Amino acid sequence: MKRIESKLNTASSEFAANAAHNRRLAEAFREKQRAVRHDRPQRDIDRLRQQNKLLVRERLELLLDPGTPFLELSSLAANEAYGGEVPGAAVVTGIGIVSGREVLINAGDGAVKGGAWYPLTVKKAVRALDIAIENRLPVVHLCDSAGGFLPLQAELFADKYYAGRIFRNQCILSKMGVQQVSVVLGHCTAGGAYVPGLSDYNVIVRGTGAIFLAGPPLVKAATGEEVSVEELGGCDMHTSVSGTADYPASSEEEAIAIARDIVAQFKRPQKTLIEYLPPEAPYYDPGELYGVLPRDIKQQFDMKEVIARLVDGSRFHEYQPNYGKTLICGYAHLWGYKIGILANNGVLFNDSSLKGAHFIELCNQNKTPILFLQNITGFMVGREYERRGITKDGAKMLMAVSCSEVPKFTVMCHGSFGAGNYGMSGRAFDSRFLFSWPQSQISVMGAEQAANTLADVKIRQLAREGKKLSQEQIDAIRDPVLGEFKRKQSAYWSTSEIWDDGMLDPVDTRNALGIALSAALNTPIADPRYGVFRL
Repeated sequence: MKRIESKLNTASSEFAANAAHNRRLAEAFREKQRAVRHDRPQRDIDRLRQQNKLLVRERLELLLDPGTPFLELSSLAANEAYGGEVPGAAVVTGIGIVSGREVLINAGDGAVKGGAWYPLTVKKAVRALDIAIENRLPVVHLCDSAGGFLPLQAELFADKYYAGRIFRNQCILSKMGVQQVSVVLGHCTAGGAYVPGLSDYNVIVRGTGAIFLAGPPLVKAATGEEVSVEELGGCDMHTSVSGTADYPASSEEEAIAIARDIVAQFKRPQKTLIEYLPPEAPYYDPGELYGVLPRDIKQQFDMKEVIARLVDGSRFHEYQPNYGKTLICGYAHLWGYKIGILANNGVLFNDSSLKGAHFIELCNQNKTPILFLQNITGFMVGREYERRGITKDGAKMLMAVSCSEVPKFTVMCHGSFGAGNYGMSGRAFDSRFLFSWPQSQISVMGAEQAANTLADVKIRQLAREGKKLSQEQIDAIRDPVLGEFKRKQSAYWSTSEIWDDGMLDPVDTRNALGIALSAALNTPIADPRYGVFRL
């Protein structure tokens, strides 16, 4: 593979202005992430200390192998929900190394509303277990939850992808032979009792851990029986009488040590073999990504400059370089693993759509994982392109993306608008992992387009009634739509709603993708099979 020849002028004023702008965005993101991870009301910290409990990050430090990376998922989930009072959606999820094994971690944060499950808590936990299923990752549950947040129970209990999906996913993992261990560090009440109950192994802490379908107050209300926490579902009862729990522990430190020893007994998976070379750092400095990305979401840039700062040795074999030039396709290595890359250099035309569909087929043919780098305004529209069959050709790309058997990974680098999001393996198309960058935006169309469209519809409607709007009245329709679109197409809204698996500082993307790739190779790659391509 040839090294990409960067055309970026790192001495230009444009590069400097872009770099300064994007560094500020990255710093703001890192500060938000720091606050979400560590800032808690002192009263909540004091409450946990009085109960001899550790904070969730202290638990993770004991659980993970020293000096190994931890890919935290959806760290800013719920950052724009619930008045900002449920940082991280009250749960920490991610992929880490425990006793030399890659595992998925699902850890309740008892310092946030007692670890209560909000709707986005459930969504985050379900997504984490989906990742465990897709990538056959063993799971460690660190259980410490006050149960479902009752005022919002209608938004977390009854539907298909609500709380019951957590337990369904646990059952599917067990059916697949993917092991789970729970560490009961607090109360597991009602549905939460099934998290340890459905795990292959569980450890419970004496004095603070408890498992029951209903706590003492509800038992008294329902049956009149008066019973203590320990009698009803404490450590000694469950490890010596009911058999619901397996291992007693006298402290959180001991419980986590036992869990680490349990994970050490797990059989190491046989990784799927794909082409691999010794890893090599990019030739170009990844820090230059800040200068590559423009300040204006509408401004185009060459995605090859991004590829050059992500892949091994900055080497890239481009497929069909002279055809469908608005979509870059080709092969590279990332942390040693061979990958196929699809990256946007403009709107998707007929030729670029066909090129993308064919390249996805090639990657499936040779069992090569695919990375989608999004900066897309959509598929081209207009009479000429419809006559050429843009809908038909776009459908071919959607078919190829949907039926792809190789692991897919998506990074929203800049814009992600309209059906272009679909063609580039957006959230609905089952990428194993999808990440966003702080300045990225996603919506059905750009904010200005949406506002102008709605204003134009209203103007036409009134014109048919013989009425005419003043510019002030038009602005009154347009401006609120513009503001709401801008708010809800931002990366912060997207990650708050868990439309991605987390926001990344661009310079951390290579490492995150390396961990994701390694995890994905725990699952065999099936032979390709497609639906009907409309010819």
